[in-house]
Amino acid sequence: MSFNSYSKALYELSIESNVTDEIEHQSKSILKALETIKEFNAFIKNPLFKQNDHVEMLNDLSKKFNFNPILNKFLNFLVSKRRLFYLDKILKDFVSYCSFKRGEVDAKLISAKELKDDEVEKIKKDLFAKFGSKINLDYKVDKDLISGLIIQVGSIMIDNSMKNKLKQIGYESKILLHFRPKKQLTKRICL
Repeated sequence: MSFNSYSKALYELSIESNVTDEIEHQSKSILKALETIKEFNAFIKNPLFKQNDHVEMLNDLSKKFNFNPILNKFLNFLVSKRRLFYLDKILKDFVSYCSFKRGEVDAKLISAKELKDDEVEKIKKDLFAKFGSKINLDYKVDKDLISGLIIQVGSIMIDNSMKNKLKQIGYESKILLHFRPKKQLTKRICL
C-alpha cells in the first residue's frame, strides 16, 4: 500500500503525542464537512484565496470545534506549503494509514437494496475469515445496481450486480457481432 508523506507525517506526530484516535476522529469530521458543505470544499480548494484567509478560517474552525493543537498546526503547515488543495486526499490517506497500522482492512460494500444489520455483519465476518484482519466496512446502497452486491477489498473486487451482468451481456454481444462469420459468397462458374 502506498501512502503520501503528509499523511505519514501526521500519523507520526499523533503517535508521538499519543493522540492518534482523537486526530483520526477529527480528520473524519473534516472529511465529512468537505463532502457535505460545498462552500467549505470550494474555499479549501480555491487557490485564489490568500494564505492568511485560509489560516484565519482554519484557526476559527479549530477554536470552534476544539481541534487538537497538532492537527491545527498541521493544517496551517499545509497552507504554508500550498497543499491545502489536497486536504481531502491527505486526510483520507491518514485515516487509511491509521487503519493499516492497526492491522485493519478497508472494504466497500455496495448493495442494490438496504441490507439488514445481521446481513452486513455476516458479510463482515466472511471477509474477516477470508482476509484474517478486522474489516472497516464502508456500506452504501445504490439502487442503480438493480440487484446484487459489489464488494471491494483493496484491489480485489467482486461485482455480481445485475447492472454489471447486463453490461457484460451487452459487451459480449458486441464482440459476437463483430466476429461472426461473414456469409460466404459463392461464385457461379458458367461453362
